[in-house]
Amino acid sequence: MSRIVYVNGRYLPQAQARVHIDDRGYQFGDGVYEVCAIRGGMLIDEAPHLKRLERSLGELRIAWPVGVEQLRHVMRETVRRNRVENGLVYVQITRGVARRDHPFPAGNVKPSLVVTARSLAIENYDRWAETGVAAMTLPETRWARCDIKSTSLLANVLAKQQAREAGAFEAWFVDREGLVTEGASTNAWIVDAEGVLRTRRLDHAILPGVTRGEIIPLCRQHGIAFEERAFSVESAKSAREAFVTSASAGVIPVVSIDGGKIGDAKPGPVARALRAAYWGSRQGIG
Repeated sequence: MSRIVYVNGRYLPQAQARVHIDDRGYQFGDGVYEVCAIRGGMLIDEAPHLKRLERSLGELRIAWPVGVEQLRHVMRETVRRNRVENGLVYVQITRGVARRDHPFPAGNVKPSLVVTARSLAIENYDRWAETGVAAMTLPETRWARCDIKSTSLLANVLAKQQAREAGAFEAWFVDREGLVTEGASTNAWIVDAEGVLRTRRLDHAILPGVTRGEIIPLCRQHGIAFEERAFSVESAKSAREAFVTSASAGVIPVVSIDGGKIGDAKPGPVARALRAAYWGSRQGIG
């Protein structure tokens, strides 16, 4: 079956879908996006994803191309038309089509909206959760507003490619103070040597991950000692556990960093418990 995509008011076969060459998303990366996981045909954590989308649009002063309820309908219809049971729905909004010029275009330029949906082999994530994955560290090279979920992802792309070439699942960015910010497409966590679960507090250096935000109350519910506090590379390498979180992956344990093993090089009890609690709490969410 040909994939169906939504582009500015029309559902089209993917091969026929087009955006204008002067779209500012193409010219400048002047846009934002969101990704929701789909499990059992249902959108996971839809409300916080749309709330974050609203924030990203506001930070870049891009108007909504359609109302929120209409967007919710488009997302579900795109999932339905593609018959996706387990996968992702992707929403991208750009400032729209205008003559190429760095400042915002004058006049009434309508933002562009693209929505796609595709299936994922979620058994791969289950396998990675069982075995754990490798991470590597790289110097922070991204712009100063990583809290905006912008389509401008070149530094992330380069980091992901370097990780892949090194045989790692993820790259963790490290700031000038030697502190881990986040992964190229995930949030980073450790259980430190004292047994405290830690992830960096929200600031402009990291994306406010939706899955990250949903994991924090689960820590409290399960009596897991937790702090929003940055950690160094050295602390990560001496940690009892490490893991990453994202919409597509949920919780995935990290069992080695820069080639050195974490703990006993096996997924730890905190990561396993939080992964089970996260997906378990999302059963029946639509």
